[in-house]
Amino acid sequence: MPSIHWTGKHLATPKPALLTIDSIVHPNGFGYPKAEPTGRLFLGDNLSIMAALLPEYEGSINLIYADPPFFTNRKFNARIGRGEDSRKPDEWEIADGYHDDWQDLDEYLDFLYQRLALMYRLLAPNGTLYLHLDWHADAYARLILDELFGADKFLNEIIWAYHGPSPIRSAFNRKHDTILSYFKGKDYTFNADAVREPYNQNTVNTFKSSRKAGFGKIPDLDRGKVPEDWWYFPVVARLHNERTGYPTQKPNALLERIVLASSNPGDLVADFFCGSGTTPLIAAKHGRKFIACDENLRAIYTARNRLVELPKVFNIEHDKSFKISYSILPKSIKVNLKKDLISLDTKLDLDYWEVDPAWNGKTFKSAIQAKRPVRSGNLPHELKIKIGSNVCIRFVTIKGRKYQLNV
Repeated sequence: MPSIHWTGKHLATPKPALLTIDSIVHPNGFGYPKAEPTGRLFLGDNLSIMAALLPEYEGSINLIYADPPFFTNRKFNARIGRGEDSRKPDEWEIADGYHDDWQDLDEYLDFLYQRLALMYRLLAPNGTLYLHLDWHADAYARLILDELFGADKFLNEIIWAYHGPSPIRSAFNRKHDTILSYFKGKDYTFNADAVREPYNQNTVNTFKSSRKAGFGKIPDLDRGKVPEDWWYFPVVARLHNERTGYPTQKPNALLERIVLASSNPGDLVADFFCGSGTTPLIAAKHGRKFIACDENLRAIYTARNRLVELPKVFNIEHDKSFKISYSILPKSIKVNLKKDLISLDTKLDLDYWEVDPAWNGKTFKSAIQAKRPVRSGNLPHELKIKIGSNVCIRFVTIKGRKYQLNV
């Protein structure tokens, strides 16, 4: 089989991250204080994070979805404003999202190669990898995956098609991404019945009108069909209810199809480029355990804000070199404590705040949370919770500044 080479190609031995727990999140008090987490959300370079996870998880992850940078050589910003006119991007309030800029193609391919090799090691024998790219680098990536998995382990080249504006006037508009799917062993998971969809009405009408349709083979029209390898899902547009503001967010429906098809309840699903957190959200929603990682703190907080909607306990952990530090509470935030109520008096633009009512000085256990609504409305300034002898409150502003108050 053909292979791909670039300057300095070799598999390095990455240095494992030194991991520490920042907090244990109990959404709306679920399972507080003793329930075991079913998810882990990591801040850090995914190469060192995966290296640190190998002793515990090598050969154990049932499904990995990877949505890395696409080699676009662009910098993406996150929208953090609310109630803005979507037709006037110059007036949007934005913050740094993530960078997809590279010195050259060699640098990008080596970045991808090192990480895909660790994902292969982490996959269970029945595991499947879905690598999401587009026209910039998908052809190169397929040769890398053929090398790591074997060309005979190729499962699907999935085309995700979508609509949207395009500046291209000299060629057909580029309106699809490519998702390359590879399995590790012949007993890989594929739940056909979990992803069936209705037949097109034209197909139903054809079989009703003629017994000869389908060369005498009549499908179970009530059961529906397994989708083809081209999928249409709308992108998460500016006015979409799922929108978080984090760039290149993927639709829930896209990840739902992948998670349902290639994992089972109780399985472990991982996304080491988790961005806005769609993969861990869908995995948790459908009873899977998850591992998710990103090197951007805004991505981790975006994912956390989505995950606290579900009754699932999860950890937020980080590489010690990616320290999450909290400043002393500014005078612009005043906190009022009562027996079972905490209220704020502030005009500061807060994005999120949470409370550990029995802070042990080591591991923050978030027992209740308040977050700014995605679409409209105000962040709650009151939380009802029974207060213990030691209370710790954490705050995050829309600009990403972090504060902590120990009472």
